[in-house]
Amino acid sequence: MSIQLQKEIHEHAQTWTQSAVFAREKGDQVAVHSRSGERSFAQLEAHANRLADSLRRHGLRDGDPVALMCSNRPEFIEVLLATLRIGLRLTPLSTQLTAEEVGYILKNSGARTFFVEHGLAGLAASDLPVQQIVIGGGGSDGAGGDSFESWLARGNPAPVPVPEPGLLMLYTSGTTGRPKGVFRNTPEIVEPQFEGTFANYRDGDVALCCGPAYHAAPLLFDIRWPLASGVPIVLMAKWDALAALKLMALHRVTHAHLVPTMFQRLLALPNEVRQAHDLSCLRFVVHGAAPCPVEIKRAMIEWLGPVLTEYYAATEGGSGIQVDSQTWLTKPGTVGKIEPQLGHCILDDENQPVAAGAVGRIFFRAPDTGRFEYFGDAEKTAAAYRNDRFTLGDMGYLDSDGFLFLVGRTAECIIAGGVNIYPREVDDVLRRHPGVGDVCTVGAPDDEWGERVVAVVVPAAQRVPNDSFAAELIGFASLHLASFKRPRQIVFETSLPHTATGKLLRNSVRARFWADRSRAI
Repeated sequence: MSIQLQKEIHEHAQTWTQSAVFAREKGDQVAVHSRSGERSFAQLEAHANRLADSLRRHGLRDGDPVALMCSNRPEFIEVLLATLRIGLRLTPLSTQLTAEEVGYILKNSGARTFFVEHGLAGLAASDLPVQQIVIGGGGSDGAGGDSFESWLARGNPAPVPVPEPGLLMLYTSGTTGRPKGVFRNTPEIVEPQFEGTFANYRDGDVALCCGPAYHAAPLLFDIRWPLASGVPIVLMAKWDALAALKLMALHRVTHAHLVPTMFQRLLALPNEVRQAHDLSCLRFVVHGAAPCPVEIKRAMIEWLGPVLTEYYAATEGGSGIQVDSQTWLTKPGTVGKIEPQLGHCILDDENQPVAAGAVGRIFFRAPDTGRFEYFGDAEKTAAAYRNDRFTLGDMGYLDSDGFLFLVGRTAECIIAGGVNIYPREVDDVLRRHPGVGDVCTVGAPDDEWGERVVAVVVPAAQRVPNDSFAAELIGFASLHLASFKRPRQIVFETSLPHTATGKLLRNSVRARFWADRSRAI
């Protein structure tokens, strides 16, 4: 790629209109492969412009909030491109959320327009003042919404006049209450990832998105980076280990983001099945979101070669930490070497750096401009910062060479299969049940998922703590919580630990499940 063309792509990156360059240069080449259809680079650009034009004709302007609830299909990418080039604020939602959870995020984000996939459309609360646009199904799904196809048809495919960069506001985990939107009032510019960058894309590369595109990590590594770089994307509708192998071999995939649970599912396949698929093109597998057992990662490197790169980072921003396979093999278990000049540090409770080998709280440096805030929650925002640094609540230590090892978490978030879950949100649902006197939800160790959701319950008077009651509580939770948040186990106790002021000591409850483990994360 010529220097002049790279410069042009860089300029378009400022307004998320790079696809105009790729449409001109690559035209009919396939930009998106999926079970729901394909898009060429030219089609992707035309559809993004049509949709952007329709949104503007509908009266949406800079900063207006839009929500998107859609599985891994081309329309997800088209909505993303359209909203980000006309200055809107886009919030992608998990497709697993219940109607109650969807309603909360729509209200909290202030969404005026809601793109929602057919079959999920009925989740939108009818009393919300939201324009609903139904993706797939060929119509409104009977929920009063308009069809995605009609919005495309009404729009102009010409380049958007005066494009303005939009914002992404993802909802992320925390320790209390409902999820909160991670909001920045300045656009995040995603530069092309050509040779010499972290992704190091080359001509002919292909990215596989096998996790949900609405999740922060796949959205960056498997969607936004390839889009910004003109790299074709293979969208996987739902994770399946054998299907992933077939797609990697068929499309000659070079880049993918995986989580440790996916590693375990792949390694569980018979060796002859794994060896039957040619993965020789695969040269960059990035992983994070949850700790990876040393033996699992070592087995993946033995199978695929030194193509794994691990990251430790946050939706909230800051410069992440990463480690490649060769370095990791010399320091098994590390998530990378901290870079003090980038603001990484480990501090004690007095805000002082800890010595090598001592455990402390891990901090990132907040950027000078574009710092995150938790949308509508000034108190939670302030609690995350310590001067010009912020923390996720994770605990770790440095070895004598400056390599970081994670050991635990002071924040109460549960990470199951790379997905963050609020224990307080589960507590609040279970407390609605008349048979629950007190409850404390925690993450317990799970060899496949990293953690599993366990609710420790003190029954109300007259309720018998038995298997039947436990099944009743799990069924009750399923009415209000997405499947990944529901307790996998109910443990009954006669009391739970609280401070003198009544604060639940969640970490004390959690500790009993991790007592025989070398680390608590």
